[in-house]
Amino acid sequence: MAPHLNTADSNRAAAAKNPTAEKLLEAASELMIARSSIDVSLSDIAQQSGVNAALVKYHFGNKEGLLLTLLARDAATEISGLEYLLAQPIPPTAKLKLHIAGIIKAYYRFPYMNRLIHLLLHESSARAADDVSKFFVAPLLDFHRRLLAEGVAAGEFREVDPVLFYTSLIGACDHLFFGRHAISRAAGVGPVTDEVCRQFVAHMDAMLLGGLLIAPAERAVEAVRQ
Repeated sequence: MAPHLNTADSNRAAAAKNPTAEKLLEAASELMIARSSIDVSLSDIAQQSGVNAALVKYHFGNKEGLLLTLLARDAATEISGLEYLLAQPIPPTAKLKLHIAGIIKAYYRFPYMNRLIHLLLHESSARAADDVSKFFVAPLLDFHRRLLAEGVAAGEFREVDPVLFYTSLIGACDHLFFGRHAISRAAGVGPVTDEVCRQFVAHMDAMLLGGLLIAPAERAVEAVRQ
């Protein structure tokens, strides 16, 4: 079931479909990626997009509204697919692998997402924080809680705190894709490429599933105890 859209959600959805508004969103996204920073001004965005800065207020209300709409747009594909993934007739382990790959690909495409989330949660208005919690953090945490519980019930996963799992997956993505320049300076690594992204998916599968999965021998012991 799709989440209920309130007035703010509806306004963001409408703005994102407007060609002029989309130019502003795309310009903001391009600048954040190019600069490895979310510190972009409205004049920067206007210059990049070729759109008058005054139209930000018309389409989004203010810069905060533009950033909220950008985050909602960037996260929409992955968040909207959570219920669909849960409903698939495949094992919890397979669902989790698909989810890990989907999240990593979203961050690969939009590496600034987590910094934008932090800004809107902690350095913006209470309304912005509530919106981000509602359309991104809460659905993702709820999905992790339900999928992890499904895996435990199926005898595939150990008990794991959903908040700690969320922190492990999202925090790792943030550090690789947005903090890459810091790693590059310290270790001389290159930019994130398609191959690096594929390697990271495999690495996170091994790390997260290595801590979650119950080995067949352990499952047999548990079955005997029950």
